[in-house]
Order: sequence, then structure tokens, then C-alpha cells
Amino acid sequence: MDVPPRLDPALGSPASPCEDVIKNLSLEAIQLCERDGNKSEDSGIAEMEELPVPHNIKISNITCDSFKILWEMDSKSKDRITHYFIDLNKKENKNSNKFKHKDVPTKLVAKAVPLPMTVRGHWFLSPRTEYTVAVQTASKQVDGDYVVSEWSEIIEFCTADYSKVHLAQLLEKAEVIAGRMLKFTVFYRNQHKEYFDYIREQHGNAMQPSVKDNSGSHGSPISGKLEGIFFSCSTEFNTGKPPQDSPYGRYRFEIAAEKLFNPNTNLYFGDFYCMYTAYHYVILVIAPVGSPGDEFCKQRLPQLNSKDNKFLTCTEEDGMLVYHHAQDVILEVIYTDPVDLSLGTVAEITGHQLMSLSTANAKKDPSCKTCNISVGR
Repeated sequence: MDVPPRLDPALGSPASPCEDVIKNLSLEAIQLCERDGNKSEDSGIAEMEELPVPHNIKISNITCDSFKILWEMDSKSKDRITHYFIDLNKKENKNSNKFKHKDVPTKLVAKAVPLPMTVRGHWFLSPRTEYTVAVQTASKQVDGDYVVSEWSEIIEFCTADYSKVHLAQLLEKAEVIAGRMLKFTVFYRNQHKEYFDYIREQHGNAMQPSVKDNSGSHGSPISGKLEGIFFSCSTEFNTGKPPQDSPYGRYRFEIAAEKLFNPNTNLYFGDFYCMYTAYHYVILVIAPVGSPGDEFCKQRLPQLNSKDNKFLTCTEEDGMLVYHHAQDVILEVIYTDPVDLSLGTVAEITGHQLMSLSTANAKKDPSCKTCNISVGR
């Protein structure tokens, strides 16, 4: 159950309880408009240099929405410390939109407990994001005021990707809306004619895996890391065949489903997202057993039963492999090994190139309740 924000009488700012802090640590997240450099000038806070200044700060056990923090202090007046102030800010991105509102810094007020302590909170920590952190020691007085030290040096760190636990939560959400299964027979990949000419001339007819872009969930462990080739398998409801329109190019490579997805491959769940639209995307990864892509996914992604899952199945009927895909989500399938063009056909499609449907580097809608979980987006 959500706990309503409470006011810290000394600081006069709304505070939120931390979800999980070791040794019964009580954290309060206080939104501040700015920090004044080395010393605090917040209302009701006094200064006293006798309090030790934290130094040699170390960050460890970093996840997508938590970290442990440890520092050293001189023994002088150490017994007077009642609280720690932790100033946490997203590191400035030089390429960010200058017209966008800046992220409000977060100051965490923690009771002084033995170190290290865990800082956890999805309301102020996002996955795969660079932060700066500085620490201040404080002594709460009987009148509610604080005596504080100078700020420590500023340390930088980066939060981690989603873990398998977080991806399992996304998987559960995706299963809810996957819909019924439709039969299909081919995987396909649309590109421009120049792409296929380049593959023939420069790569000996074999399409090569490339690093996945940053589309989808910000915490996805495959973005910018997994190498693969994107394929689609969606079919039109009335024809059972691939649609004639595509956002990626007018030339299409088609390959029989069994050439990519069979008992010698493993299937993994990679992501679930939308782009401020009513329809949602599910990213799946197909990797030949024992391949580098398979080893990468095995460590980071939930593995699906190829014969029984809500998105993409390969079953045997009368000695033949039969394939089905989910109807109500758009599947993006990544195959982790090279694929030779001779295994399929390349032909021009008759439909339109719908650029508005492209997901290249598309950002996930962080406000969508259907495809977000209670960690950083």
C-alpha cells in the first residue's frame, strides 16, 4: 500500500518513505530546487565545521533502482552525527533538449546508521542512467534545526539495466494483452534495395548481425548490446500473409519459419513497450543453441518455452513444424546469427513505406500503465 508523503518539520519539504533500506534505515526523499555548491543554505539548517566531512565515497551493488553507498569520516565529533544528507542528481547530458525542463535534484535525508547503506527508490532512480552524488553529515538539534558539515566531493555512477526479475514483470504484463494466436509460415525483413545490394557485394550474400538500437524500455539489457538481425512475422488477419506495407523499405527478404525457429534454437523475451500509441510491441530473441547470442541471452533474459508461450510458438503436427504468432501485439524478432540470402527470396512489395510506424530508436511511453513496471522506465 502506498504511504502518503509526510513533511519533515526541519526542512519544510514533502518527503517519501524509502522502500527497502538495510538496518531499518529511514530515508526521506526531498525535492529541492537547487544546491548551493559546498554548503547548504536550506531554511532551518545551520553550519558547523566540527562535523566530519565524508570522503573516499564508494558506490557498489548497483541495480536499476538502487545502490549501496559507503564513505570514510574522521572520528572527530563523529558521535554527534544523527543524519546523512545525500544529494543525488542526474548527470547533465550535453545532447539533451535545451528547452526541456531540467530534472529536479533529489536530497535524501537518512538516519545515521552503520555503513554501507542501501538507497532504493524508483521515483528518483532510473535504469541505465548516469548520476552524481555527494554526501553531508548532519546533527539534528532539539529545536529541529540541523547542524551540517561541508559537502563531500562529487562521485559519478551509472545505474544498471533491468534484471531478469524486472523483465519477468514486463513479460507478465505483455502476456495479458497478447491475444489469440494466428498461424504463419515465414519470417520477413524489409529494407531498401541498396541494403540487399550491399549484402551481396560486401558480405558474401550473408546478412550480418548488428547492435540493437535504443528503442523500447530504457532499462532493456539488450539495447546497445545484443547483436542480431530484426525480422517480423505478423500476418494480415484476412489473408494469413505478411502485410504489403512496411516502414523499413520496399524490398523484402522472406525466409521459411523453420530456417530460423526450430528445435535447435532457444527463444527469449526481450522487451515490451509502446510509443504513445494504442498498440504495443514485444521483442523476442531467437538464438541458435550454444551460440554467442544464446549465451548472452541466457544470462540476461527470461527464456520462453518454444512450444508453449503467449507470443511465438513452434509445434509439431503430423511430422511438420507449425508456427503461430500473437495477434494483438506487434512482434519484433531478433535472430542472433548471420542469415544467407540464398535461404530465402528478395522481392519488391506492392504496398507503401509507412515511415510513421518505424520503431528505430523509438522512446517508450513512460506513462503507459499497460507496459510499465514499478521501477525506472
